[in-house]
Order: sequence, then C-alpha cells, then structure tokens
Amino acid sequence: MISLDWQPAKNSDVPIYKQIVDWIKGKIGNGEWPIGSKLPTERALAAALQVNRSTIGTAYDELKAEGLIEAKMGSGTRVVNNTWSLMSNEAPPDWDEYVKTGIYRPNFSMMQAINQAESKADFIRLSLGGPPPELFSAKTIETILTRIPAKIRSIGYEEPKGLLPLREQISIHLGKRGINVSPGSILIVSGALQALQLISIGLLKKGSTILLENPSYLQSLPIFQSAGMKMAAIPLDEEGVKPSSIEAIATPSLLYTIPCFHNPTSITMSAKRRKELLNICEQKRLPIVEDDIYRDVWLDEEAPLPLKAMDKNGLVLYLNSMSKSFGAGLRIGWIAGPESVINRLADLKMQIDYGTSSLSQWAVAELLESGLYEEHLQKMRESLKIRRDAALKALQQYMPHLGTWRKPTGGFFIWVKLHQTIPLSMLFEEAFKQHLLINPGSLYNQADSTHIRLSYGYESPENLRSGIKKLARIIEQCGRK
Repeated sequence: MISLDWQPAKNSDVPIYKQIVDWIKGKIGNGEWPIGSKLPTERALAAALQVNRSTIGTAYDELKAEGLIEAKMGSGTRVVNNTWSLMSNEAPPDWDEYVKTGIYRPNFSMMQAINQAESKADFIRLSLGGPPPELFSAKTIETILTRIPAKIRSIGYEEPKGLLPLREQISIHLGKRGINVSPGSILIVSGALQALQLISIGLLKKGSTILLENPSYLQSLPIFQSAGMKMAAIPLDEEGVKPSSIEAIATPSLLYTIPCFHNPTSITMSAKRRKELLNICEQKRLPIVEDDIYRDVWLDEEAPLPLKAMDKNGLVLYLNSMSKSFGAGLRIGWIAGPESVINRLADLKMQIDYGTSSLSQWAVAELLESGLYEEHLQKMRESLKIRRDAALKALQQYMPHLGTWRKPTGGFFIWVKLHQTIPLSMLFEEAFKQHLLINPGSLYNQADSTHIRLSYGYESPENLRSGIKKLARIIEQCGRK
C-alpha cells in the first residue's frame, strides 16, 4: 500500500503508460530511486496511480527493455541502471543496502500508509487524534505573533533546557494541575515523541525492560525497540493499569503509562488506582513515565490528579505537549522531573538538535501567559463533545450488531470491540481502498484481532457519520470472506 504525490494526466495526448515511464525515469535519473531501489509491485502501483495493472506492466516492460529495471523471482523489481551508469563502468553505491541496515527500525507498513494518507483531503480520517481544523484561529495566532516581537531580542539558540519564560509559564500551568515543579526541573522538547526518544537513549541501557499497558500506543512506535529495549505488557481494567501485575515482571527498569483518556482505549485511571500504582512503584523503586498529553482534552469532567502531583520522591517523569490540545505543528512539549535527570536529557537534546524552535517557544509562552490557551480549550471541548456524540450516534445506528464500545469522557478515541474475529489487516486494506483511514487494534497489540480505534477528533460530524456507515459495510463484507 503506497501513497504518491503524482498522478498521470488522464486527458493528455501522451499515453498513460508513457507518462508513467517518464515519471519513473525521472525518479531514477535524479537519484530519488537509485540503483538497487525496489519498485512497487504492479498491483500496488496500479492502485496508487488509479490505473489498470496492465498499464503498469506495459510501462515496466519498456523500462526493462531499456535496461533500467530488472525483475527477479522472489526479490521483486529493482532499479539496475540509470542513464549515467549505462555510460560508466563504475557501479554507484547500493543505497538500498544502507536503508536495510540502519539501527532504527522502520515503522509498521500500516503506520507508514496511515502517515502518508492522513494529509489527503479525499480520505475520511478516523485515525487522526488531534484538534479539529476548524479550531485553528488565525486571530489567535496573529495576536500572539504581534505581541512577541517586543519580547524577543534575537532568534538564536536558547539555553539547553529551553526558553526560560516558557518554562516559567509551564511551571505555573502545571501548578494549576497540582504539580509543583520549578522551571529548572522542566525541559522543553519537540513534542512528547522526542521526550520518549531522549529517555530511551539517555537513561536506559540496552536490554532494559519497559512495562506498558496492554494495549498501548507505545507498541505502534519503534522508539524503545530500536534502542534495544524489551517490552513487557501489563493488563488494563476499567480503572487503568493493574498494579498487582507488576509483581510478576522480573527487574523492570521503567513503567510507561497514559493515565488520562488512554490511547487507544480511552480509559482514565481512577484516583484510587493512581495511589495504588504509585505505592507499588515506590516499593519497587520503579520509575514512571507519565504521558499526560490528553489531560486538557477532558469533555465531561476533569481527570483525577496526575501521578506527578502525588509524587514526593521524584519517581515520576511527567510528559505533556501542545500537540493534542492546541496544534501539533508547533512541536512543543515538555518533561518535568528530578533536576539531575532534566540536566542529563537537556545535554543530550543539545547534542541532537541544539534546541526546539525558538519562535515556537516564544509563541507558546505568550499563549499560556495571555490566557488564550484556556479560551481555546473551552472552545475545543464544545466542538469535541459534538463530534463525540455524532460518532456515538452513528455507531449506534450502523454498528450495534457488529461490536461494543464505551462512551469516552475525554481525549479523541472510541475503542470498538468487534463481535466477530476478522483479519484486521484485510479490514484496514479494504477501508484504505475506499479512502477511509482507521487504526486496527493490532497496531497496539499484535495479537489483537477484534478491536478498532476510531478517532472523532478531526473529521466533521457529517464525515464521522458517513465514515462509520462505510466502515460498518466493510466489516460485514470482511466477515463474509
């Protein structure tokens, strides 16, 4: 399953197969597809370009005749020459070998397909977990950007922990949520994902065991696995992580949890369970990474106090960001924790990228200080309630015979459990063909064959209704195969 930024012109006088030949030659000639690159299969490329498979076959045949590509049984079709190599005796480097031997694991092919398609307006994106686009306020952005020039003296590198005025505002912001932490114990990062990467390579040794909920968002990412970590799953119930399950895991190094409006299940850990979890982790001296990026996205009532608010021993590393509550494109997140840990991660971040965008940091500092962020949150909650209710109504109308689900009280997700076990990869592919994006449960637990994560955050109520109606039909079709 591939996504391309080019399509042949169907109304051109140039035959479609010839357009495809010229396009592939361009890719090969400018080095985008160097020698050794594996070409898409005829079926996959035909689907991506929306042409007949025979058209791709004709194009490939012409490229083979020119000596540019070659097909071998079992290894697919690959680039074997370019216009320069045909005139030279020297073989260029085989970049495909470099690609395959990199230490960082590639994403799941399903995730790659989702990532490529989520920017396409012709898809109904029940996969996107973030604020709806209608909440983007040009006026708010204009207000912020108009005010900050008077405060900025230069756009250079900030200090290792990040812009001090921003860390001061985050300290105030966290205080309102029960977390008392000074600016010196806060590190600004380029989103919570970078925080996880810094933790994986800066605090843990290879072979460390990471505990995480089952299912977990972290299973869909290769961050810890690429750093040589082991993953151990602990079960969830309606109150969150089961602390008793931690006892059965030998020498874990760290616990990762999303206690508020969990991704993908939308479960929120109860206050009682939070205390139990913190107590057992204190007894085992087990550090906790609390990923609290959905905390501000509550709809019916605020979640219980963060684990970090109850942490008196510096056990918890607290992650949050603006990605889910305001805008992912700002790339602003933060870690709060013991100062020695923050100093270590700040030094590592400077080695990696020399700091997060200075302009974005100033913008978020003004957003928090001005009160515009809280105004935005109120509007977002109103909009998300409408979307959530529209999604639940559509599920009840089109899928009551196909599965069960619970009403989320915050976040963006509805975790649907299907009555029938079906191949989720087939379900995903059929939905993708019909320009519908969903997140199968197998992304969060490879053994899962009965769950789907649906997001109501991004699409309009009308698109949510039509997307869920289409999904119901696809599930019924897959169930009959």
